[in-house]
Amino acid sequence: MAAKLSPGDLLRFSTTSLRGHGLRTGLSLLGVVIGVMAVVILTALGDGARTYVVDQFASLGTNLLIVLPGKTETSGSMGMGGVPNDLTLEDAQTVERSILEVSRVAPVVMGTEELAYGERRRQLAVVGTTRKYAEARDLKIARGDFLPAGDMFRGSSVVVLGAQAAREIFDEADPVGEIVRVGGWRMRVIGVMATQGTKLGINFDDIAIIPITTGMQMLNRTSLFRMVIQVQAYADIDSAKDKVIALIEERHEEEDFTVLTQDSMMSTFASILDTLTLVVAAIAAISLTVAGIGIMNVMLVSVSERTREIGLLKAVGASSGQILTAFLTEAVFISASGGLLGLALGWTAVKILVVFFPALPASPPTWAVTAALGLSIAVGGIFGLLPARRATQLDPVAALGQR
Repeated sequence: MAAKLSPGDLLRFSTTSLRGHGLRTGLSLLGVVIGVMAVVILTALGDGARTYVVDQFASLGTNLLIVLPGKTETSGSMGMGGVPNDLTLEDAQTVERSILEVSRVAPVVMGTEELAYGERRRQLAVVGTTRKYAEARDLKIARGDFLPAGDMFRGSSVVVLGAQAAREIFDEADPVGEIVRVGGWRMRVIGVMATQGTKLGINFDDIAIIPITTGMQMLNRTSLFRMVIQVQAYADIDSAKDKVIALIEERHEEEDFTVLTQDSMMSTFASILDTLTLVVAAIAAISLTVAGIGIMNVMLVSVSERTREIGLLKAVGASSGQILTAFLTEAVFISASGGLLGLALGWTAVKILVVFFPALPASPPTWAVTAALGLSIAVGGIFGLLPARRATQLDPVAALGQR
């Protein structure tokens, strides 16, 4: 009776073809590498984008409602809509005085103007608002003070500068108390904000903040850009939102505005990111499927080229199960090696990306790494099964007779 072959003999048999056909093996490996790299990089970007969005909305402040002029939904009959009413300071004042759940309201206008001091001048964003804006958005002051408290209808020629704007205009000198020009208006600097960074597209380090009434006159605005409302407790947000809608709708005689909550905005972004994740999964599945077909073709060629070797193995006592294991090992070795290499290259690419874009906290989630590696190994096993079964079905006498 012929002796059974050891696992070492079968392993050497399964790796001989890989070493002998390096180019063919490398091309099969490449398909798996690309598929796994795609999973790692794209899921890392998606997870990083999700974290970035959450952090950005957290930086807005807590328990906030945002009121915007104009309705984001289409409604009404054709020809009956007209131009929406302005969102006014009177609206802001009425909301703050009438709704008990509201702790503070900060009206906001925005534009771009020139900041000038002596011979130095630069364009920057100008925000008109009130002191309550700093309280709602949790803005920190490094020097001086924020806008004075008081009647929102009373303008004054004072300005608070962002950290970068103050540094570029005044160098190391203290700007507090100095007179600058903002959009041609002479204004006294009363404060400089601490470094804040960019929050939802607004760079608070490169900004000039002025009183709301002055801002509306300077920027020639009749409508507010938005109204920031802070609610006393998170549990009251939905109730406060309903009351704000009812109150402003009564004043405008139509719902020509939009009220957003932080949760609704975050859920919108989350749904977008979830869709992108599904797209990533589909791309990865297609890529790995193509790689699996490549592995199957390589293994079929390998079986046809090694017919005599398979016949010899059977002649010396190798069972069909051992032949099957040898060829499956070969296929899984290709896919597993490609998966590990794809993980390494994908992880390296993500780290390099974070170096160049530190604001995006990209990191591949554990589930994506595990799924990508597991799927790559499974692809090798599934697509290697057909060639392996074909090898076990060869007749040893006929196989030995082939040249």
